[in-house]
Amino acid sequence: MPARSLLDVDDLSPAELVAVLDRAVAFREVLPPRDLLAGVPVLNLFFEASTRTATSFTLAEQRVGADVISFAPGASSLGKGETIADTALTLYGIGVRVIVVRHQQSGFARRLADAFEGHVINAGDGTHAHPTQALLDLMTLRQEFNRFDGLRVAIVGDILHSRVARSNIVGMRAMGIDVTLVGPPTLLPREFGAGGVRIERDFDAVLPHVDAVMMLRIQRERITGGLLASLDDYTLRYQLNRARLRSLGGSAMILHPGPYNRGVELTDDVLDDPRSRYVAQVHNGVFVRMAVLDLLVNGVPVAA
Repeated sequence: MPARSLLDVDDLSPAELVAVLDRAVAFREVLPPRDLLAGVPVLNLFFEASTRTATSFTLAEQRVGADVISFAPGASSLGKGETIADTALTLYGIGVRVIVVRHQQSGFARRLADAFEGHVINAGDGTHAHPTQALLDLMTLRQEFNRFDGLRVAIVGDILHSRVARSNIVGMRAMGIDVTLVGPPTLLPREFGAGGVRIERDFDAVLPHVDAVMMLRIQRERITGGLLASLDDYTLRYQLNRARLRSLGGSAMILHPGPYNRGVELTDDVLDDPRSRYVAQVHNGVFVRMAVLDLLVNGVPVAA
């Protein structure tokens, strides 16, 4: 039986998802002994630049006692024409048992998992998925509201290119959260409105009615072909700023997966607002990733 991997949130059943979040909360309250993954070699393989995710995974791996291996993929044999399957075979033969991978191509994590006998954790693949980001966002929501069912969350911005949005939609819907997507037609095609997800174009009409708003950055490195008429027009319609903060409920919260573009999808007023939970998200990411590593390597008991 192949080792279990986490390629997107729907690799977890709803019960497992809750169990991972419970485990993460327990780790946040009391750090576990550093022996959960004692002697287990974990390789961080990041083909894309990363600050938050790479650092968070490294800290998580250290805190559960894994043997952490990190190297620049440009120096690997993949850059010399070696296939994914050959690389996977080599890494497993060396002793690597977990690979945390980020890659610019959607589906790369799946292809690696198909060839690797150990565990693969998707740390972001192209525009496809970013499961641990969605899990830490869910953890932050539950920390704030102590529930999921019936929460109303708006995800705003460049949905088309956002692996964070895709994984969050899956995770939030599994937990009974009401999801509304907000953005221009070119960055939020109508086909995203499926499976109980609503699409809205009027940001101002949505703001007063949500418990949380998640702002996404404009991914300039992925946008091609004139998908935006102008950045000024986008900020006019979809930027969260001081004026729009007045429309947001006092008990609502503001999320952002980072990195953020000041003056584009949000202003400094948003980052300074007491409803912003960016720091809490980053903090929770370490514990979520500890819990995911524990689940894949050791299994997590799930109540019947």
